[in-house]
Amino acid sequence: MKILLICVLTLFACNPANNQGSSSSSSSATGTISKDAVKKLLMDNPDILTDVIEAHPAKILDTFQAAAKKAQQIQKEKQRLESFNKPLVAKMRSDELYRGNKDAPLQLVEYSDFQCFYCSKAYQTVMSLLEKYKGKISFVYKHLPVIGKYSKKCSEFYEAIRLQSGEKAMAFHDELYKNQKAINSGGEKFLKEMAVKVGADVAKIEADIKAGKVAERIKQDTEEARKFGFSGTPGFLLNGIAVKGAYPLDHFEGIVEELKKRGKVKL
Repeated sequence: MKILLICVLTLFACNPANNQGSSSSSSSATGTISKDAVKKLLMDNPDILTDVIEAHPAKILDTFQAAAKKAQQIQKEKQRLESFNKPLVAKMRSDELYRGNKDAPLQLVEYSDFQCFYCSKAYQTVMSLLEKYKGKISFVYKHLPVIGKYSKKCSEFYEAIRLQSGEKAMAFHDELYKNQKAINSGGEKFLKEMAVKVGADVAKIEADIKAGKVAERIKQDTEEARKFGFSGTPGFLLNGIAVKGAYPLDHFEGIVEELKKRGKVKL
């Protein structure tokens, strides 16, 4: 409402002919009306506001929506820039599975769901980042299973396979994103087929899941994602800078350039 009132004041101030007799001699001379004069006029004659809105509903609504959108963009950009000074810190466990150079200057952490369509798009971006910054970036996959019927089961299989082999877990990760549509149609049978394809022991996977060896890890990831404000997937941290959504490659490149500009990273 505050923005709407400002918009109305602006429209009113830009049309002094509508308010003849209410402005001072100085304002008449310049062809404008002061903000204080407009405010007093509206306070003394509140019906004017209603009349203006009724007379120009579309224009006022468009102006209000444009102003609100601009304000949101400004606030979002402000928060993004502030995040470079206060990066978020993801917990890296002693047995964390890294893809790429563990000690690289760039660290990309993803909170994701194997059944999320946008996560499959983000998978392509992650692969491009690993190629573009090869040797200078590490990637850690964490879980936020919120989308589909088999989301949690996918995460359980991934973590159970990780207990057998990090390399096999990465291969399983890739197979699921490359064949995402088959998860719903194939269910757990498909997950077992993919596990066999990457060389994992399915009997051990099922035993480890049943024994509760992976549930706590998935819970930790989910809680951490929530703490960072990720309610949907995918969510990323690039050197602690949050990215909410499946943004294209150039968005991440922009963050890298900003990090370099601020002296936060050297490549």
